[in-house]
Amino acid sequence: MSQTADAVFRHADILIIGGGLSGTLLAAQLLRLPGRRQILIIEPRAELGRGEAYSAVELGHTLNGNAARMSVDPDNADDLTHWLTAHIAAGGWPESDQQHVPISELFPPRGLFGVYVQQRLTEARQVGAANGSTVEHVRAEVVDVQLTVDSVLLTLSDGQHLQGSQAVLATGMFPAARTPQKQSSGLNAAALDPWDVAAMRKLDPQSTVLIIGSGLTMVDAVVSLEQAGHRGPIEVFSRHGLLPHVRRQPPAWADFLAEDHSIRSPRELLRELRRQCRDASAQGVDWQAPLDTVRAHIGRLWNQATDVQRRQFVRHVRPWWESHHHRSPPLSAKLVERLHAQGRLRIQAASYKGLEPPSMDGVSIRIRRRGETETCVVQGAALINSSGIEYDWRRVARPLPQQLLARGLVQPGPLALGIAAAVDGAVLDTNGQAASRLFAMGPPLRGMWWESTAVTDVAAQAKALAARLVR
Repeated sequence: MSQTADAVFRHADILIIGGGLSGTLLAAQLLRLPGRRQILIIEPRAELGRGEAYSAVELGHTLNGNAARMSVDPDNADDLTHWLTAHIAAGGWPESDQQHVPISELFPPRGLFGVYVQQRLTEARQVGAANGSTVEHVRAEVVDVQLTVDSVLLTLSDGQHLQGSQAVLATGMFPAARTPQKQSSGLNAAALDPWDVAAMRKLDPQSTVLIIGSGLTMVDAVVSLEQAGHRGPIEVFSRHGLLPHVRRQPPAWADFLAEDHSIRSPRELLRELRRQCRDASAQGVDWQAPLDTVRAHIGRLWNQATDVQRRQFVRHVRPWWESHHHRSPPLSAKLVERLHAQGRLRIQAASYKGLEPPSMDGVSIRIRRRGETETCVVQGAALINSSGIEYDWRRVARPLPQQLLARGLVQPGPLALGIAAAVDGAVLDTNGQAASRLFAMGPPLRGMWWESTAVTDVAAQAKALAARLVR
C-alpha cells in the first residue's frame, strides 16, 4: 500500500470510529484499565455518547427499557438506577413523578440517558488521567481505512489523517429513515424524519399521515406527531401488521435455558418458550417473565445455529420476535392504544411497493395488502419511514462502509446482517482472515450475535473488547 508523500499522520494508540454509545462505552472501559494510552474518538456529532439513539431532545422519546435494565456498567445492574436517584434528588427530570413507579422502573427520556453516558465517560477520564491516559473527540467522519503491517490509517472527511496501533468500528446503527441507500427509491427524500417534531408542526393538524413500518420507530413517530399537535388520521402499513407489545415488569422466572442445554436450534427454543409461557399463564404469571430469561442466551443460540436455521428464523419468526421482545415503553404504548381505540390510528398488513409521482395534494404510495394480489395507491399529506434499522452494509451509501467493502477489509455478516467478525471482535476480511488491528463492536455484529444493539449487550462487549485491546 502506498501513502501520499505529503500526508501528515496524527498518531494515537487506539482509534475509535464512532462516538455514540458503543464508542463512548469502549473509551470509558479503556480509560479505567491500568496503563498509559492515547485514545481518539472520531465522531461528527458535537457530543459524544449520544449517537442516533440518544440525540433525541423530546421528553416523550423514552428508552424502551426501564432503568433496572439499562445500566452501562456490566458489573452493576443498578448503576442507572443509582444515577437517576441522585439526578432526580438534585432537581433533574422533574417530570419523572408522572410515571408513578419506583426509580428502578422508570423509563427515562433518551436525551437524559445520553447525559448519564457522558457523565460516566467524564468519570472514566479522571481515572485515566491518573494513569496518564487520555481520550480526545475528533469531530469529523471517517471516510476511508487502510491497514499496514504495523498500523491502521484513517482518512477523515476534513482531510485529516490519523494513524493508530489499533482501530475499532463502533459505527452504531444506520436508521433506515436517516440512511442514504445505495439503490435509493427516493423514499427518505419524500418522508419526514420520525423524530423531527418541528417539521411535523408545519403539517395541517387534521391531515392524514402515512407511516411505513409498525415497530418501535413507528411508536416514536406517533409520539412526535402527538407532541407536534397533530390530531388527524394516521395510517400505518407493515408487512404483518404487528405492533410492539407494551413492556411490563414481570416477576422472576426460572432460567430454563440455563437448566436445559439440549435446546440448540431456534425451532427448539420457540417450542420450549411457548410451553414456558403457557405454564406461566396457567399460574397467573405474566408471559413476559419466561421470555425475559431468554436474552442472556440469545448470542450463544444464534451463534451455534446453522445458516439454514438462522434464515428460517429471520423469514418466519423475526416479526413476532421483534414485536414480543422489543417492547414499547408504557407511556408510548398507552398513546398508541388510545389513538387506535379512537379510530385515528389504523394498522394495516400491507407491503410498501413504491412512491407515486408527487402531487400538490401531498404524497402517494403504492401498497399491496396482505392476501391480495393487486396493488393500490394511498394518499396522505405526509409520509414517515419507520422501517427500522438498515443492517446490510452493502446497501448503506456512506463512504466508510462502502470503502471497507471495496477494499475487502470487511465482509457481510451472516444473512448480510452487519459484518463478519471473530469471537473477540476482530473483523474478517473477504478471505475470512481475522484482522490483527481492526475490530468491531455493537450493531455491526448483529449477524454474529443477533441481539447486539441493546445497552447491556454493548456494555458487555465494550468491557471484553477493552481487555482484548490492551493485552
